[in-house]
Amino acid sequence: MPPSTPHREKLLATLNNDKLPQADVPRIKAAIDRYDRWIVELGSVTGRPEQVLERSVALLNEYTSYVNMELVFDSPEDFLYRQKGQLKLDNSVIEEFLPWLIRPVVIPELSGDVSVGPTQCYAAAYFESTLASKLPGAGLHIRTKDQDLAISRRLYLRASHSPDFSDAASADTYIAYVATEIKTNLDKTMFQEACATARDLRIAVPGAKYFLMVEWLDMIPISTAPTDIDEVLLLRCVFR
Repeated sequence: MPPSTPHREKLLATLNNDKLPQADVPRIKAAIDRYDRWIVELGSVTGRPEQVLERSVALLNEYTSYVNMELVFDSPEDFLYRQKGQLKLDNSVIEEFLPWLIRPVVIPELSGDVSVGPTQCYAAAYFESTLASKLPGAGLHIRTKDQDLAISRRLYLRASHSPDFSDAASADTYIAYVATEIKTNLDKTMFQEACATARDLRIAVPGAKYFLMVEWLDMIPISTAPTDIDEVLLLRCVFR
């Protein structure tokens, strides 16, 4: 599976946005150059797993501070700050960074045919045939769900009414064993939606794990014990 670059795509989309103020054009171009250096730095990190983890997180913090403060907050215009929710320049950083942590150099046990990154993963299979309309493979179709981050394997499905699989229907997808949804702010409505998504995942893959990764909590903490969410991981805290 080719590497996913959601943050780079958001930077390019912002640069090509017709509403981007002219004062921000050179700043976005500079941010793309800064992004390229960040990726090179992440790729050059070596050492023991714990050293790679520590240095990679340090590079993440440096780059996140640059995006949040120098690029967005310090802009002479208010466009980047006002449109944060639509442009997704900040929360796409985490989405692109996480696969750098889930790789054999950090987790030696993780190797082989495992894919890591944003992925459309298997959610359900259904059949469209009836007694009156015999379709190849009983009209096999699959439903998928976009996962912000998934540790998954490629899955190939084939169905037929014949033991030799003639006149078959086939499909291919990814099956998620660990799925993570990434939120900048988590409120109660988003939490309830995540509970439903986690439930669907557990029905499709009972042994799967589902995590919510959140930068800021906009709700009173609720226990995940009665839900199918394994853990809510809070990245930033404000102490009052």
